[in-house]
Amino acid sequence: MNTTVPRWISGVPGATIDSVEAGDYRIPRISTEFWSSRQRMGSPLHEISYRACFKPHLPRFFISALTREGDHIYDPFSGRGTTVIEAGLLRRRVMANDINPLSHILTRPRFFPPEITDIEDRLATIDFRLSGHADIDLSMFYHPDTEAEIMSLRSYLRERRTTGEEDDIDAWIRMVATNRLTGHSRGFFSVYTLPPNQAVSPVRQIAINTKRNQEPFYRDVRSLILRKTTSLLRGLTREGRLILRKAGETGVFLTGDAGHTPQIPDRSVALTVTSPPFLDTVQYAKDNWLRCWFNDIDVSRVEQNLTVTRSLERWCEVMAAALREIHRITAAGGHVAFEVGEVRRGSLHLDEQIIPLGGNAGFTPVCILLNQQRFTKTSHIWGVSNNDGGTNTNRIVIFRKDG
Repeated sequence: MNTTVPRWISGVPGATIDSVEAGDYRIPRISTEFWSSRQRMGSPLHEISYRACFKPHLPRFFISALTREGDHIYDPFSGRGTTVIEAGLLRRRVMANDINPLSHILTRPRFFPPEITDIEDRLATIDFRLSGHADIDLSMFYHPDTEAEIMSLRSYLRERRTTGEEDDIDAWIRMVATNRLTGHSRGFFSVYTLPPNQAVSPVRQIAINTKRNQEPFYRDVRSLILRKTTSLLRGLTREGRLILRKAGETGVFLTGDAGHTPQIPDRSVALTVTSPPFLDTVQYAKDNWLRCWFNDIDVSRVEQNLTVTRSLERWCEVMAAALREIHRITAAGGHVAFEVGEVRRGSLHLDEQIIPLGGNAGFTPVCILLNQQRFTKTSHIWGVSNNDGGTNTNRIVIFRKDG
């Protein structure tokens, strides 16, 4: 049993402390605002949407408190790459894994950001005037001319990848275009729809169009890619580019099962910061069907491989395997920050499920951090009602590897 508050947390002001019992473990639970809501806007490079992603100040807090420059930082459920992008900006070495191939597409290019002029020059070589339509009906999302431009870009990127000619500039364009496919402003290729991290079905989009009395109108694909590129790169200095490139060149970017990562050496990771799928509260494959189509990814295989399940027992089996593998690759004295949540309207606290799983994997459970923030705007994420009254809560279980 451990009820000692770690030294690196004890100085955080305004914290309230109680304890949690889970299995054979009793550990402290510390609640406060560990990072200010005013600081949630990190580097513009993070502004690539993905379902259920956490904000960059979550990994920054742990990276700054528990590691030094040059340490390896890992995320086995990397998503859009928030942990490793933040780690790279902080001069750490990075390792990322996700079973969804989209994660690699959205993450790695940001370690090699091109100059805007390079993007302009490359886009100028692509013939966007090619006529053609998708092999699926996308008329509810796109104006015919916009759809033709998307198809031209998709064909260009497919050929570059097939011939082995895709470079960092192409990969950047692919990432930005993937992020611009659908959204709820004029900065996206589509007519007004849900936020960009959740592509609705064609049938539902037709209903949205009817309700809003809207039709897709023309969007210039080339100009929108440049516009988003400019936004992502704002404030990025020459030194920042060099720091990211160094992290990217030595980085490990995997696509596979978090429970089996033989590419990562034993005892090589100083800190893991991650957030796995919360049972079946987010349908990652369904929400990303259009992104998968654009990148020639078989969405049915993604859906088959992802750990999205209603079964708590099955979820715990997958998390146990991941934690055993994380224990193998964690250095002595290293830590894991495992962000989970309460699901099923607060009736199930996944942090209490994770604690004994980490202990069985060989870790020492250290504590639970409840980061609580209050905002002027309420939002319900993952169908969880923990944002009532304008608050947002992160539940993070901290583990340490002793010996």
